[in-house]
Amino acid sequence: MIRRPPRSTLSSSSAASDVYKRQVSTQSTGTHNMSTLQPYQLPTEHAPHLLAPATLGDMELRNRIAMAPLTRGRANVDRTPNSRMASYYRHRAEYTGMVIAEATTVNSSSANGWVDSPGIYTEEHRDGWREVVQAVHQTGCHAFVLQLWHMGRAAHSSFLGGAAPKAASAVVIEGDDGVYNADGVKVPHEVPEALTAEEIHEIVEDYRRSAVLAKAAGFDGVEVHAANGYLINTFLDSTTNLRTDEYGGSAENRMRFLNQVLEAVVGVFGAGRVGVRLSPNGAYNGMGATDSVSSYSYFLSELGKTGLAYVHVMDGLGFGFHDKDREFTIAMARAAYGPGNILCNVGYDRDSGDAVIAAGHANAVAIGRPFMSNPDLPYLYAHDLPVAEADPSTWFTHGDEGYDDFPSHVVSGSEQSQTLG
Repeated sequence: MIRRPPRSTLSSSSAASDVYKRQVSTQSTGTHNMSTLQPYQLPTEHAPHLLAPATLGDMELRNRIAMAPLTRGRANVDRTPNSRMASYYRHRAEYTGMVIAEATTVNSSSANGWVDSPGIYTEEHRDGWREVVQAVHQTGCHAFVLQLWHMGRAAHSSFLGGAAPKAASAVVIEGDDGVYNADGVKVPHEVPEALTAEEIHEIVEDYRRSAVLAKAAGFDGVEVHAANGYLINTFLDSTTNLRTDEYGGSAENRMRFLNQVLEAVVGVFGAGRVGVRLSPNGAYNGMGATDSVSSYSYFLSELGKTGLAYVHVMDGLGFGFHDKDREFTIAMARAAYGPGNILCNVGYDRDSGDAVIAAGHANAVAIGRPFMSNPDLPYLYAHDLPVAEADPSTWFTHGDEGYDDFPSHVVSGSEQSQTLG
């Protein structure tokens, strides 16, 4: 891999082109002459399955590459999306089949816990996201999905007016070095408060209201974040759900909160525009259980009956493996879920993504961090061009560096670059 210079370091001879009217280089890559391409049509010979179009529920994808949700912390201080975010998403949507926007919180009272992450619970948030959606749609991508998020016990009281974070049960996160508070200082995790049944119902309504705002902003769908140790995930896993009411105990009961959230947002968008994210192997935020395989097999089998647009399964182990049960593979997800649409995620690249689709285990592949420094990643895959590395020190800085300052592509074998306008 190569490390690409940010846009600001390119020479003046590398003139920026309009992202919607880009003239493709006339240089050849292998036997394919790039000048013969029509806008947004990519050659498929290097990844015939990954670069083929697909239908996920009611959404049409021009290829099977989904940009995974990436928390970047570049919203305004009131969590309103801004023009900088519109530019960032526009550039990454140009050749991409589906874009899943970053995790976006559903209320101000208990969901927040990340500096400058966006929200979707005010009219100002709706209007900010509308600008982003319009920019993405102008690229020809009409599968732009907003991930709905409640941080649960992974939050800190400094974001919540001093109130304790919420979870399925009063089980503290263990196994890492703490959490960043609202001042950016790493502090120990706090013991969360278990949600009451009334609070659960209120949060379900928060998800519904957020879905209404997301639809008004123009999003093509929403994804419910039920992974990575956040609120819904703490209900799903038996190690973090010690409840004795209708939300605890059996896998059926532990899934009840997720089902209620899904029912609420499906009532807004329709099932064909709703997805859900799961992390059966994940250790992040202290997750994992000895019954993970049986639990997630059950969850997926039940979700397979709902007609959702897709399930987004984090099957790869690159984000950490809890090692409390067997690895839950994407083949196991397919066996449990049935013929519906599956997005796989974590550690996939062009070749492994093409292979997993060819094997029938997934319908599309979500790819995250490579999109940070490669805004036109599908174009690079299609033309067998090198993929640049991102600088981790700029991932969450809240500044411009390392956010939207990368060139659009490096022409193989030359010093020439094009930048995004």
